[in-house]
Amino acid sequence: MLLLLSKLRHYLKHTYDRINNDRWKKQVLQAIPFWIASVITGLVAVAYARLFVLAELVTSKVVHWHAWLLFVLTPVCFLLAWWLVKRFAPYSRGSGIPQVAAAIEISSPRSEKKLDKLLSIKVIVVKVVSSLVMAMGGGAIGREGPTIQIAASVFRKVNQLLPEWWPKVAKRNMIITGAAAGLAAAFNTPLGGIVFAIEELTKTHFSYYKTAIFSSVIIAGLTAQGILGPYLYLGYPKIGSLSGYIFFAVILVAILTGLFGGIMSKTILLLFKWKRSFKGKYHHLLYVLGCALLIATLAYFFNIDTLGSGKDVMERVLFTQDKYSGWQTPFLRMVGPVISFTTGASGGIFAPALGAGAGVGSWVSSWFQFSETNTNLLILAGMVGFLTGVTRSPFTSAILVLEMTNEHNVIFHLILAAMVASVAALIVDKHSFYDHLKVQYMTELEKEEREEFEASTKIPKEAPSVLGNT
Repeated sequence: MLLLLSKLRHYLKHTYDRINNDRWKKQVLQAIPFWIASVITGLVAVAYARLFVLAELVTSKVVHWHAWLLFVLTPVCFLLAWWLVKRFAPYSRGSGIPQVAAAIEISSPRSEKKLDKLLSIKVIVVKVVSSLVMAMGGGAIGREGPTIQIAASVFRKVNQLLPEWWPKVAKRNMIITGAAAGLAAAFNTPLGGIVFAIEELTKTHFSYYKTAIFSSVIIAGLTAQGILGPYLYLGYPKIGSLSGYIFFAVILVAILTGLFGGIMSKTILLLFKWKRSFKGKYHHLLYVLGCALLIATLAYFFNIDTLGSGKDVMERVLFTQDKYSGWQTPFLRMVGPVISFTTGASGGIFAPALGAGAGVGSWVSSWFQFSETNTNLLILAGMVGFLTGVTRSPFTSAILVLEMTNEHNVIFHLILAAMVASVAALIVDKHSFYDHLKVQYMTELEKEEREEFEASTKIPKEAPSVLGNT
C-alpha cells in the first residue's frame, strides 16, 4: 500500500512539474486555436450542408411543379451568383481548393494582403451565398470544395485573432489543417481529410503538423457528427459475392473515368482560357446567361440528372433497382459541371465528379448486365476513378469513397481503380485540374499586386514638377 501511495505521489509530482514546464504549456496554448477553429468549422459545415440541401430542394420543387420555370429560375440564379462573386470577392469563385493551395504556397508575413483575397470572412460569406444561389438554380456544383475554403478561412481568422502574447502558430499549418478539417466535416471522412492534406495540399514533412491535423479533424468531425449523427455520406451499398473477373471490369471503368475526368477538367480550363479573351463585362454576362439557358434546356428536354450536385444519381444507382444508366447520364453529368463551373460563380466539383463517375460505372455495368453487387462495385470504382482523373490524388479519392460507404472489403479494388485512373488521366494532361487553377490564381494575384504598386507610385499629371519649381 505504501509503495502504491509512493508511486502515486511520484506520478502527481511528475504531472505537476510537467504542467509547469514552459515548453508543455506552449504546446497546449498552440493547440487551443486549432481546437477552437475545429469546433467552428464543424458547426459551419453542418449549417452549410443543411442550407445546401434546402437550396437543391427548391430546384426539385420547381421541376415537379412547372419544369418550364427553369428557364426563369436558372438564368436569374446563375447571374446573381456570378455577380456576387464578381462584385464582392472574385477569389471566392469555383471550388475553393486551388485558392487554398495557392494560399499555402504564398503564405508568408509579407503576403497578408494576398491571403485576404483568398481566405477571409468576406470570402466565406460570398462563397456560401453564391453557391447556395447556384444550387437553387440547378447548378451542377458541390459544397465540399467550398467547405474546404471556408474552413481554411476560419482557421486563418482564428489565428489572426490571437493576442500578441500568445505563442505563435504558423499560418501555413493553420491553413493546411483547416482544409483537412473542412473536408472531414463535409464528407464525414476523417481519414480522407488527413490523406487529402498530405497528398493534395502540401509537399512538406507531415511530422511538422500531424498532431494539429489529427486533433482538428477529430474535433471538426465530432462536432458535425454531434449534430447530424454518425451518418455515411452515401450509406451502405450491397457489395458481396463478387465475381472473380470483376477486376477486369474495374480496370476498364478506371481507364474510362480517368480519361473522362481529365477531359472534363481540360475542357473547363480551355473555356477559362477563352473567357480571358473577353474584352468587356457584358461578354461575361452573356456567357453566364447562355450557360444558364443551356443547362435549363438540357434538363427540360433531355434529362433532369443534369441538375444538382449528382448525389441523387449516386443514391439511385447504388440503392434502387434502377441500376443501369445509358450514355446520357454520365455525359450530362460531365456537361453540367462544365457549364456551371465556368460561369465564375462559387461551387465545388468534388460531388459532381463523383456523380459522373457513378454514371460511368453504371453505364459500363449495363453492357454486361452485371449483378447488383458487381454493379455497385463498378459504380464505386467509377466514382474513385473520375475523382482521381480530376484531382490526380488517387489515395484521397479511394479513401473518401471507402469512408463514404464503409465498404472496407473492396479497398484493393478501389485503390486499383485509383491508380489505373491516375495513369490514364496522364494521357490527357500531365498536371491536375487544381494545379492549373492554383497557378492561374497566383498569377492573377501577382498581376494585381504589380498594378496596385504601379498605381501608387505613378505621379499624377497635374502634380507640379519638382525641377520646375527650382
